[in-house]
Amino acid sequence: MELPLLPTINAVLNGSAAVLLFLGWRAIKSGRRDTHRNIMIAALTVSALFLACYLYYHYQVGSVRYQGQGIARTLYFAILLTHTPLAGLMTPFILASVWFAYKQRFDIHTKLTKWVWPVWMYVSVTGVIIYLMLYILPQPA
Repeated sequence: MELPLLPTINAVLNGSAAVLLFLGWRAIKSGRRDTHRNIMIAALTVSALFLACYLYYHYQVGSVRYQGQGIARTLYFAILLTHTPLAGLMTPFILASVWFAYKQRFDIHTKLTKWVWPVWMYVSVTGVIIYLMLYILPQPA
C-alpha cells in the first residue's frame, strides 16, 4: 500500500504535537518552567507546520471522501464533526495563551490553557485517528 506523502506528514506532525503537549504539561506540573516553555514552543511550531501542510494539501487535492461503511462511517463522522470546528476555534485561543505567557500574565495564561490544552490535545489526537481511518484502516473496495 502506497501512502500519500503530505497526509502522512500531517499525521506525524499531529502525533508529535500531542506528545509535545503531554510533555509540556508534565514539565509545568513538575515546576520546570523553562522546559515547559521550550516544549510548548516546539508544539506550537509543529502545529503551525501541520496547518501549512494541511492547507497546501487540501488546496491541491480538495476534499478527501471517507469510503468506509456502517459503524466505522458513523464513528468517522462523529470524530470529524467535533474535530473540525474545534480545530478552527482553538487557533486564536492558542495564540492568546502564547501572548499572555510572553507578557508574563501567567494568571490569564493559566485560565486560558485550562480550556485550550485539552482541546489542542483532542484535535491533535483525533487528527491522527482521522488519518488512520482515511488511509490505513481497511475500507471496502
